[in-house]
Amino acid sequence: MSHAETAPTSSLPSRRIDLVDLARGLALLAMFVYHFAYDLSHFDLIATNVPAHPGWSAFARLIAGSFLTIVGFSLVLATRRGVNLPAYFRRLAMVAGAAALVTIATWFAMPESFIYFGILHNIALSSVLALPFLRLPAAVLLLFSALLFALPLLPPPQMLDQPWLLWLGFAHLSGVTADFVPIVPWFGCVLAGMFLGKVALVRQGSWSHWQARSLPARVIAWGGRHSLSVYLLHQPIFIGVLLIVMRLAVGPEQEARPFLISCLRSCVSAETSLQVCEKACNCAIDGLKRDGLWRKVLSNTLTREESARTGSIAGACFRAP
Repeated sequence: MSHAETAPTSSLPSRRIDLVDLARGLALLAMFVYHFAYDLSHFDLIATNVPAHPGWSAFARLIAGSFLTIVGFSLVLATRRGVNLPAYFRRLAMVAGAAALVTIATWFAMPESFIYFGILHNIALSSVLALPFLRLPAAVLLLFSALLFALPLLPPPQMLDQPWLLWLGFAHLSGVTADFVPIVPWFGCVLAGMFLGKVALVRQGSWSHWQARSLPARVIAWGGRHSLSVYLLHQPIFIGVLLIVMRLAVGPEQEARPFLISCLRSCVSAETSLQVCEKACNCAIDGLKRDGLWRKVLSNTLTREESARTGSIAGACFRAP
């Protein structure tokens, strides 16, 4: 690292930099939007299949990239006067512990798509992988970042194209998981953040002394300062609130909504319009109620004969003009 890159660091404030906390808080807000939409989709409260929607998927990738870029930027700022090993290992243990907690919780809550290498797992490992890069010049960091983003365009080495190495990002196989952020290419975002951090240290300005004064800015910055706790708590709160609302708001229309949305998702295609599918799905609901099967469909307690009858009712509705 050159003298030009280290000389200005002493003028940075010793306290936390509000603008960095604000950026992290804004990324949290974006994540709230995505996860709330994801939960609505999971409980069949909206027709959009959020995990499979290209726009929502792009939004999720943008959020993950923002977090990892801030990780790299913050790591450069935090180590500008050297690595404080006790603080570093304490933070690493917190993130790694939180990642393990997410894996365990999702293993029990949704074993078919549990999170084995999500955003927290990536942050924990990237925080270790980034240490050797701290002494590199900004231009070299940018070069390595570009290389990481280019690697997925190349054929992966056969030895790395293995199911147990999915977390590296080279394998062609894709595991079913609710959150997957492999090292390649996402470590490139961390290196890009480190590049930005090096540039920011050299070209210091008012950004490092900016303070959150308005109430919204203070609230968002507070969230950014406590991002790990907020991350761990927000999904249980969202899901708990949705379950309570669903329990309190069960009426004839709300009761049929999850079935109707699931039916529409499986029906709508390039050949079948939403209007036709709505008519057919509502016809199926009416038929199931008429034959006394509706409650059993909702509680998933149909016998084999009743399941066959349910299929016949639905088939008749979808064959009708």
